[in-house]
Amino acid sequence: MTAQFPTPPTSLTDTPGRRTGRDDRRVHNRHVWFLNSAFDRIGFDTALRRVSERDAGRGFAFVVTPNVDHLVRLSRDPVLAPLYAQAWLTVCDSRVLELIAGLSGEAVDVTPGSDLTEALFEQVISPDDAITVIGGDEETVNRVRERYALTALNWYNPPMGLRHKPDEIARCAQFVARNPARFVFLCVGSPQQEMIAEACLDRGDCTGVGLCVGASLDFLSGKARRAPVWMRRLRLEWLHRLSEEPRRLWKRYLVDGPKIAFIWWEWRRARAKLRRFERELEERLF
Repeated sequence: MTAQFPTPPTSLTDTPGRRTGRDDRRVHNRHVWFLNSAFDRIGFDTALRRVSERDAGRGFAFVVTPNVDHLVRLSRDPVLAPLYAQAWLTVCDSRVLELIAGLSGEAVDVTPGSDLTEALFEQVISPDDAITVIGGDEETVNRVRERYALTALNWYNPPMGLRHKPDEIARCAQFVARNPARFVFLCVGSPQQEMIAEACLDRGDCTGVGLCVGASLDFLSGKARRAPVWMRRLRLEWLHRLSEEPRRLWKRYLVDGPKIAFIWWEWRRARAKLRRFERELEERLF
């Protein structure tokens, strides 16, 4: 496996159908470029405030929440990097990545997608706010609807194999456009949810904030159990999820996840080489 380190993103969509250089522009010094992703230099509270305060009528913008699994796939699948580069906000979903970044001398704040989703429903979303959900099952959506007394929740459940069905990706984006909402929860897993977000940008007539948050609604509905707080603090949430769904998640956590160590090693080697080059260049110039 060869780790790939794409060029840091410089812009995103501000108004429908346009990528601009105005107030939503992604500026490199506002980000931590760690491994193969640019993480916003903001903590949980700031991320929640920025998402909640964004005008619902503005052109569609989306939030991605990379974790170890995402970065491993980003390193080997060139299709994914352009999807993440178009995100309005990129926040770290993994306390393991936070630890690795700290060992590398980089400060990466953690904003788990499930925590962000829960905070939005508990603190921000009103019962009459327009909400759109892509993915999940009927039971999950109905439980969330009932729990928060939502009166304007629109739901579309696309078929399996979404990544290889461009017509279905387009149909999801069409549903978002036809059901304007303050928040759009994209819950079909990565990279399908980011592909839908890109399709929403490309349409040019979608609005609101899209959140690529995977199984977050499963936790809110009670369909899945979240790890206890003490396990999250000890960076063991992955172990809890593995114990809950070993058959589905064993490969993610026991085979693919450890590959992050190689990606980290490659990144550290590349960074050291760059720093040596910078020192040599400075010596020659001055």
